[in-house]
Amino acid sequence: MTDRRIRATDTAEPIVSGVEIVLDSVTKHYPGHRDPAVDRVSMTIPAGAIVVLVGPSGCGKTTTMRMINRLIEPTSGTITIDGRDAAAMHPDRLRRGIGYAIQQAGLFPHLTVAKNIATVPRLMGWDRRRTAARVDEMLELVGLDPGTFRDRYPRGLSGGQQQRVGVARALAADPPVLLMDEPFGAVDPITRGLLQDELLRLQDELGKTIVFVTHDFTEAVKLGDRIAVLGNRSRILQYDTPVAVLAAPADETVAGFIGVDAARKQLMLTRVGDVELGHCPTATEQDSVERLRSALTGQDRPWALVLDRHRRPRRWVSVEQLAHADSLREIGSPPRNTLSLQSTLQDALETLLTHQSAIAIVTGAHGEYVGLITINTLIEHLSALRAEHSADHTAVNGTP
Repeated sequence: MTDRRIRATDTAEPIVSGVEIVLDSVTKHYPGHRDPAVDRVSMTIPAGAIVVLVGPSGCGKTTTMRMINRLIEPTSGTITIDGRDAAAMHPDRLRRGIGYAIQQAGLFPHLTVAKNIATVPRLMGWDRRRTAARVDEMLELVGLDPGTFRDRYPRGLSGGQQQRVGVARALAADPPVLLMDEPFGAVDPITRGLLQDELLRLQDELGKTIVFVTHDFTEAVKLGDRIAVLGNRSRILQYDTPVAVLAAPADETVAGFIGVDAARKQLMLTRVGDVELGHCPTATEQDSVERLRSALTGQDRPWALVLDRHRRPRRWVSVEQLAHADSLREIGSPPRNTLSLQSTLQDALETLLTHQSAIAIVTGAHGEYVGLITINTLIEHLSALRAEHSADHTAVNGTP
């Protein structure tokens, strides 16, 4: 059974298309070096889970991950994928069944976006029609319009767009396993948060087995179903759920990774989609001004949200702006702060503080409006957590 975190509102079993990976005493010893780079690592990566390897630079986490697809050959030990010994498989066949995404995307600069995504399907002998359909499907899956991006070259894309194409390429042949080596490390913090949200959304839809390498513990808490905190030579200091690692660090080294703000990191464990969202009056650009004026009558907040025909947020409008308007197509100001259902409450807090706002728009999988989150929502959630912890403490110790 996978350890994927499921929202309280979910009733269906999570989708799992990934497979289990088992590392048994895996070691990598480079000639000429006294100590191994990776020393007897053993761990089980559940099918359909995101497992994050986190640790300082040079600790061996990338080497450990690359031994899974044999970009680096283990010196000893065994790695099994879905019960099969990886060492017994032809390296090319093994790698075609494992997606691989790296920092700065690693796209081929001389190939279009479509040809980059089609790399593995073509190697596997897919025909043109099937490959083209898969390219468009993958672009839509990562939130890029096929008609706009299919024939572009990597140099014409932003950093975030390149990373999305990199993920699309890694998933194009529908592999059960995806390896990700600090894939979001070279983009700005805002884009990084959006890409993290996108990965969580994709994982909800696809249920792959994902091994993700990072040196950022906050990223590990946000993304991981399980976190492996690694020390020198990839020695596993602690391997557990984010909740367990935050609540009970195994030793001082793990506590040092967590830092002094463990309480704040608790906000990383709850997604925006887990809490009750607020709402405001909305209208599409085609609706009448009078109808929106009527909807605002008696409301606590003197503003509304104008949506496009796909219900994506376009502009905030106020009562004062509506008083002198004949149409909803031009008036108002674009929203500055938006979050997705996959964003964490920590993301929400940072967004609200950055924009000095008490409210942010929440959007769904296709950018459609689903609600609002406010600073009061975060305060209420933290108050509930404190009350829950206080009750647990009383139950265990008999005193408040």
